[in-house]
Amino acid sequence: MKALFIKFKPVIRFIVTFLVVYFVLALMYKLYLQHAKNAVFYPDYFTHLVAKQSQAALNAFSYQTEVVPHPDEPSLKLILNGKYLARVVEGCNGISVIVLFIAFVIAFSARFKTTLIYLIGGSLLVYAINLARIVVLSIGLYHYPEYESVLHTVIFPAIIYGTVFLLWIIWVNRFSKLKQKHV
Repeated sequence: MKALFIKFKPVIRFIVTFLVVYFVLALMYKLYLQHAKNAVFYPDYFTHLVAKQSQAALNAFSYQTEVVPHPDEPSLKLILNGKYLARVVEGCNGISVIVLFIAFVIAFSARFKTTLIYLIGGSLLVYAINLARIVVLSIGLYHYPEYESVLHTVIFPAIIYGTVFLLWIIWVNRFSKLKQKHV
């Protein structure tokens, strides 16, 4: 039994580290969301920020865009050229995906400075890709509303999760302790 544990110690360490980091960050995010109910920004700061940045980006592409609070639920309505297209909900802000990204990178951590720089850079990239995803999805929904289901449930989740997966592959193959041990 001890030999089996030693053999799989790196795998067990990865799983335990990943789960601990993920659940701690998820709990912190959940507490943030509960506290955000009483905050100035609606529905919460990050969702509000993503909606406003999406609005600015869409306006830069010459679309007349409005973001207004939804009257019946904690979300913001995205209105493009007078047409109500979508709700920007908490799940649209990308924070849950960033938490997943961070947990994996920490579970395969390298030197502190390398890990920290990759976490910051990767998180910013995931945030930017998510923002671009919302902008392109909005334009797609405006021009091709008949493809709403495939755009929203297949193509654009594949983009954000695909980006995270590629960042994980780069991390493991270029920077993690796992890579350093085999060099």
